[in-house]
Amino acid sequence: MKTKLLIIGSGPAGYTAGVYAGRAGIEPVLIEGIQPGGQLTTTTEVENFPGFPEGIDANELMENMRQQAERFGTKILSNIVTKADLGTKPYKVWLDDGEEIQADAVIIATGASAKYLGLADEQKFMGQGVSACATCDGFFYRKKVVAVVGGGDTACEEASYLAGLASKVYLIVRKPFLRASQIMQDRVLNNEKIEVLFETNTLGLYGENGVEGAHLIYKKGEAGERKYDLPIDGFFLAIGHHPNSDLFAPWLKRDELGYIMTDGDSPRTNVAGVFAAGDVADPHYRQAIIAAASGAKAAMEAEKYIKDHE
Repeated sequence: MKTKLLIIGSGPAGYTAGVYAGRAGIEPVLIEGIQPGGQLTTTTEVENFPGFPEGIDANELMENMRQQAERFGTKILSNIVTKADLGTKPYKVWLDDGEEIQADAVIIATGASAKYLGLADEQKFMGQGVSACATCDGFFYRKKVVAVVGGGDTACEEASYLAGLASKVYLIVRKPFLRASQIMQDRVLNNEKIEVLFETNTLGLYGENGVEGAHLIYKKGEAGERKYDLPIDGFFLAIGHHPNSDLFAPWLKRDELGYIMTDGDSPRTNVAGVFAAGDVADPHYRQAIIAAASGAKAAMEAEKYIKDHE
């Protein structure tokens, strides 16, 4: 298959790129990937996306975006990319069914995956008390008790944010110290709503119709080891994200965490005609509205590139 523009990824960035490119008459091809709709589909209700005063179900929002992209001529393939070649033009990718797609320009919107502890309960309670985004879901825990797992800057930021909403925040840290910058440590340690549980690991979660508490262990494997249950209403993971960029590593510049590096505020990568949008190129914000905006920018840049090279 040959296309002027290939969009890889189907979160807010990918679908928005499809809307903009479709409206420009490019007729792009979009590969949905392993998680159609992207990370947002792991949450339930979205209350901070403009235009929905009463909020909207996350899956409904992404399905609306998908239909909008299709309406303007984006061809959507329910498949995953297993191999790529961005070294020669036209650029090429191969799908898991063996099909080869050639493209004059490519938008990479493959997102980032939240890191989890690996507990079976995390998946069981996903969207029912377990979250990897305090900014997305914190509102649902106003005046409730929550726990945040992690000891770095992200965890401290999430705990501080949640402290403005929840009645109590526990910060579960497996080491006897915080890895966060000093200013973030001070912010957490001086907040009366936040209690830091050092040298503590999570063994599991419990609850009937959602998270009601966590099974914890203090000083695991040491003389003072102690297991106990901590009643909580929400469990937030803040141990980092991994950008889904490994497939493109041979050609694209990435930072030390694997996020694709772009030219200033633009979505342009170091390879002409290849653009990055959404969380795969955003280590800071990780918000649907920002990903959608970056998808629009990528499509506009891709349109210009295609016209300049026709």
